[in-house]
Amino acid sequence: MAIEAPAEEVAYVAAPRDDGKPDAMCVVDLNKASDTYGKMVHRLELGVRDEIHHFGWNACSAALCPYAPHPYVERRYLVVPALRGSHIYILDVKENPKAPKLIKTLDANEVESRSGYTRPHTVHCGPEGIYISALGSADSEEGPGGVFLMDHYNFNILGQWEVERGSQSLSYDFWWHLGYDIAVTSEWGTPAMIENGVSLEDLGERKFGHKIHIWDIRHRKNIQTLDLGDDYQMILELRPAHDPTKAYGFVNAVLNMNDLSSSIWTWYKDGDDWGIRKIIDIPAQVPENPDALPPALKDIGMIPPLVTDHVLSLDDRFLYVSCWGTGELLQYDVSDPFDPKLTGTLEIGGITKSYPHPTAGPVGGGPQMVELSRDGKRLYFTNSLYVAWDNQFYPGSANGWMVKADVNVEDGGLELDPDFFVDFGESRAHQIRLQGGDSSSDTFCYP
Repeated sequence: MAIEAPAEEVAYVAAPRDDGKPDAMCVVDLNKASDTYGKMVHRLELGVRDEIHHFGWNACSAALCPYAPHPYVERRYLVVPALRGSHIYILDVKENPKAPKLIKTLDANEVESRSGYTRPHTVHCGPEGIYISALGSADSEEGPGGVFLMDHYNFNILGQWEVERGSQSLSYDFWWHLGYDIAVTSEWGTPAMIENGVSLEDLGERKFGHKIHIWDIRHRKNIQTLDLGDDYQMILELRPAHDPTKAYGFVNAVLNMNDLSSSIWTWYKDGDDWGIRKIIDIPAQVPENPDALPPALKDIGMIPPLVTDHVLSLDDRFLYVSCWGTGELLQYDVSDPFDPKLTGTLEIGGITKSYPHPTAGPVGGGPQMVELSRDGKRLYFTNSLYVAWDNQFYPGSANGWMVKADVNVEDGGLELDPDFFVDFGESRAHQIRLQGGDSSSDTFCYP
């Protein structure tokens, strides 16, 4: 039913800034019949250099789960945390989807005192409320990070989610297999490790996350930790299978310290336990012009792919992987989650190559945050990771943009839409949410 739903007509895009001016939630027209197709039609300013980053809907299909139903919620609010400022903004899009209204702001003190955490990051609507992961602890930004809950109806923070966290300390993403009463969390780093750009010293000492954690949802207890090995640094986006009868999912490792490659791993149910296996290696590249490397990579002399996001189609067939460093967007057929097939490649941006857009010409940055329509036919992506990291890897060329690709859902393959290029000017462009939902918003209780 989600795949057959009407096509999205607008996108909401987080647009942080680095010049002291307010961040904004931007609205982009996606209706091809509109005179403003492919253009920004609204900007709602939020705070000042708060670094709005990831955000999500207040409600999704998880509200229909039989053991924790919330039949009166509707998908009308965007929950927008500020990763740097620790505020949370609530936006109402019902009255006019092209012009969201700010209806509530939870300031940093309220977030910290009620949740026990700071630096809120990822938002998922779940069966018991709105779940938000956070990187730091209210007692110490060194951690532990974790997850807290927010009420579906009034957006009050209910408190810390974990009861027994076990060895988990670092935090990043949070998602689940509701059919198995299992949650999964991943690891990035502490706020100090990401705040001013990636620290090569921290990387060298292998301080970033290299594990995922398996949790018993009902008892809120960490029951197993899967360690990818500390050669694999920054284990980020979790993409579980959408079909709730499938007990597997995909996660990306940003950097292999031995060869600067990135990788995709499949976690899976293995009897009574869970296992994890690497399924894709994406190698680093030798630059054609080493002089064009940014200072952060001069001594290394290589361009890591820096896989920082990926998205899984609702039918669990295609996985789209963004290579922010090398300027590539890769499509894999993952019908067999242990034997992926490369079925499509796009090139745009990149640290040294700056692959052009068909209409806009050369661009800075590379594919970063990726979102896919529910029918799998339209792929949207932006070019900003985190302001300080943008400045480190793309100095002087990190102004925001958003593009669209059309997908061949039968045989695989994708192609940039030459008529769609959104220039964000001095703002950056990060996460995208699509009107009515998208391929990383919903959790299903029924296959």
